[in-house]
Amino acid sequence: MRSLPPSEPDPLEESPLESLPVYDGVLLKVRRDRVALPDGSVSVREYITHPGAVVVVAVLPDGRLLFERQFRYPLRRAFLELPAGKIDAGEELLACARRELREETGYEAGAWQYLGVMHPCIGYSDERIEIFLARDLTHVGDALDAGEFLEILTFSADEAVRAVMEGVITDAKTVTALFRALPELGLGISPVPA
Repeated sequence: MRSLPPSEPDPLEESPLESLPVYDGVLLKVRRDRVALPDGSVSVREYITHPGAVVVVAVLPDGRLLFERQFRYPLRRAFLELPAGKIDAGEELLACARRELREETGYEAGAWQYLGVMHPCIGYSDERIEIFLARDLTHVGDALDAGEFLEILTFSADEAVRAVMEGVITDAKTVTALFRALPELGLGISPVPA
């Protein structure tokens, strides 16, 4: 893997020349930028700006993982996902993870671990999803947002991996978060040394 020293400019960088709003929605904003390409030519980049989100790999006392089954309108079907949600303006990442776990599943966690970040749609969005592992769970009752409907399910880590491999779980944030959590769960690959 090639990495550049922090002081060296990236030869693949595209520089913005002009940025225009195209759409300003409740959640998503669409922009159209004119950019200078590495060879000096000019092109257009259209992309979605997103406030960011969190995803939580929540481990029950028996080692099973909490999942949700939730209808996703753009694809017109329900998906199996890990608990997740949008970061509110000014909200700290861990506070968001705690809030989403509680609201969606009814659980609070006594131990939290940050696992990293993923970028699910790099070709057309600046969205980032911060990944957390939550342990020492206690059920305190859910507090779903108005208009939010979902089912809570549990899977062992092995069952979850099998569901990914069989194409039952296809949600990118869930697949990535599960993969990142496997070493912490005593399964899968060892973390890459820094």
